[in-house]
Amino acid sequence: MGQWLAERLGQPFVVENRPGAGSNLGTEMVVRAPADGYTLLYTTTANATNATLYEHLNFNFIRDIAPISGVIRVPNLVTVNPSLPISSIPQLIEVAKAKPGTLNFGAANGGTVQLSGELFKMMSGVNIVHVPYRSQAQATTDVMAGRMQVSFDVMPTTIGFVRDGKLRALGVTTAARSPALPDVPAVAEFVPGYEASSWHGICAPKNTPREIVDLVGTAIKAILQEPQNKARLEQIGGTPLPLSPAEFAEFISAETDKWAKVIKFAGAKID
Repeated sequence: MGQWLAERLGQPFVVENRPGAGSNLGTEMVVRAPADGYTLLYTTTANATNATLYEHLNFNFIRDIAPISGVIRVPNLVTVNPSLPISSIPQLIEVAKAKPGTLNFGAANGGTVQLSGELFKMMSGVNIVHVPYRSQAQATTDVMAGRMQVSFDVMPTTIGFVRDGKLRALGVTTAARSPALPDVPAVAEFVPGYEASSWHGICAPKNTPREIVDLVGTAIKAILQEPQNKARLEQIGGTPLPLSPAEFAEFISAETDKWAKVIKFAGAKID
């Protein structure tokens, strides 16, 4: 996206990775940056979930940020080890209800993978045990090795394993099926209202001039409409998410409220 924006706007975009505290360090840096349009935040679902996961943040994301546009929505994939005699979401629910607590899924604490699983548990009424992992890659490896039964990992990570037959896909977590795996049903076909995609977007510090917000937002929308860019996003299972600043603000607020309920249901918390 940085490269695409640089090409369209004729300005260099430097991507500065600021890891730490579940993306909160990078977010705080942007929140505190001058509102001049020269510092932007690549926003993800974590910004919505962190508002509830972390008790003490030095900022209020919704209050302190200026949404510009969404970029991409990516489904998670519900997968199982191919040796498991479960080939559909209804079968997964049936087994989980018949043998509560015997199926496990691995995920990092508080991440979108865990929360996708917790939302599934909450809405389907099943008891699948979350096993904390420091590395999501290791959790996926353990599912392929048969040491873990279920995964709710993001599609770009797992789609290759599904295509290679190392994992069996039961459902995608977006409200509709993914063009990348059109034969795999959406979980919502069996659990009405279920939706647990990961999403990405661009924001700026609060009080960034409206003309700058509109300029970048218009550029993002144009970029996402270009066939080659859209195809590149769809190849990894994503769909473009062009939203106006007002629409993106409403979207972030709704996601924050939604995941707050799931986090409280799961009892998840990060000190």
